[in-house]
Amino acid sequence: MQGFSVWIDADSCPVPVRNLVLKFAKRLQFPLYFVANRQLSLPDWENVHMIQAEATADAADNYIVANVEPDDIAVTRDIPLAARLIAKKITVLNDRGTIFTPENISEYISIRNFNYSLVTAGIQPERNGSYNQKNSNNFANSFDKEIQKKLKRYR
Repeated sequence: MQGFSVWIDADSCPVPVRNLVLKFAKRLQFPLYFVANRQLSLPDWENVHMIQAEATADAADNYIVANVEPDDIAVTRDIPLAARLIAKKITVLNDRGTIFTPENISEYISIRNFNYSLVTAGIQPERNGSYNQKNSNNFANSFDKEIQKKLKRYR
């Protein structure tokens, strides 16, 4: 055991991110938890765990928040969940490689809330586009950087 675990908010996690994290977990043998409201097809490896939360709003998020440990890493595109995890001093990144920090999370919350207000007013905000290879590469680089920081602590 490496001394840290990786938690994936798997309900909206793109398949390329899932596959990349699985490769890291296989090679480095850290505990990896996928939490979702539905069952995912995952390899039957000792260090990979699928947790199916209740099919209610925020059930998967609440499970992750309740079970993360201080040195863990979480992957989510859910900004409010990221804020909750940062408050617990968890390393958090999204599937496009953005690392959320105490210094930048307020800005991301503001943007999310503004976009939400546009949607509720019937205005469609600008989209980031579909997930692509550049996003996947950015995620891989950021994830590797964060994993390496954790591994250095436990060597």
